[in-house]
Amino acid sequence: MVLSRGEASVPAADRVPGARTSRAPEDSQREEPRTMDYRLLGRTGVSVSPLCLGAMMFGAWGNQDRKESTRIIHHALDAGINFVDTADVYSAGESEEIVGEALAGGRRDDVILATKFFIPMSEAPNERGGSRRWIMREVENSLRRLKTDYIDLYQVHRPSPDTDVEETLGALSDLVHQGKVRYIGSSSYSASQIVEAQWAARDRRLQRFVTEQPPYSILVRGIEEDVLPTARRHGMGTLTYSPLAGGWLSGRWRKGHDTPTPVSPARQRLVDRFDMSLPENQRKLEVVESLAQLADEAGMSLIELAIAFVINHPAVTSAIIGPRTMEQLESQLPAADRTLSTEVLDRIDALVAPGTTINPADNSYGAAELTASARRR
Repeated sequence: MVLSRGEASVPAADRVPGARTSRAPEDSQREEPRTMDYRLLGRTGVSVSPLCLGAMMFGAWGNQDRKESTRIIHHALDAGINFVDTADVYSAGESEEIVGEALAGGRRDDVILATKFFIPMSEAPNERGGSRRWIMREVENSLRRLKTDYIDLYQVHRPSPDTDVEETLGALSDLVHQGKVRYIGSSSYSASQIVEAQWAARDRRLQRFVTEQPPYSILVRGIEEDVLPTARRHGMGTLTYSPLAGGWLSGRWRKGHDTPTPVSPARQRLVDRFDMSLPENQRKLEVVESLAQLADEAGMSLIELAIAFVINHPAVTSAIIGPRTMEQLESQLPAADRTLSTEVLDRIDALVAPGTTINPADNSYGAAELTASARRR
């Protein structure tokens, strides 16, 4: 079934109205944190902001000015964001280093810090994946780069068809018992993989995934049909990534305008998502034009409309925003205060039907299952 949307961003029981970020030591340069409605992260009892600061663009993949990246992180925290997400693979560990430097000096305890493992970190065959061998080694590397004694949320970046989920859960459970990790989560898992992991954790009395991190935007709505309702049934928090659909909903790609080049290193391997010769991408351009008009009529920017659409879904806990510059962060922050009317949501549904992804290349799960060798031939 498709999980229906509502005007309220989250159920009333999952909201923490009027909560504020805690203050770090006095700093005359620091802004007064604003009031924000925080949300419960699944059934953990932890409260997080509806916007999560993604750090993929800090470092060689995006903003190479480490001081500027630190300023962006601090500004996000001052604006009320208390949730930061990164990964070991982002800029080959540099993103984690920048986040660690930014949180040093009294800010670490104010933040729910999330990172991920799994994607290859080198050409070596065992410096990747979900094996106990790699998890136990790589968590130490992430702790060192992040300059912290513990990770709040340690996530498997992708599922592995070659690794028993009990192997991964067993290693992660040991890290929780050791105090190096507080909670564990998955990323880009299909609904069936989410269920398999939940059952394995229950049957083997292991720590369970308390969050799922899938792609979600107006242009990429496939998870509404199965992933979101499945995660919700299992009491999982959902932190979605790419609310701007890789820049498509930022206004960067518009009909009649030249395609921006070059594509960032993080996107070079995703050619089909940005190849304008594909009919699916031409369709996305048409939808973006209609959404830009809708946003203007609703009195907000296209960026605000796109992010508000994501965090208005009752099954979404937090949307990961990934600014590269301070200007981009400033353009995204107002979305936390936007509520979309039923009329606006209905008009979005008319453009992109619920549960629909216009270009399947924008999905980040199911690839292994759809290869020729895994199908009938």
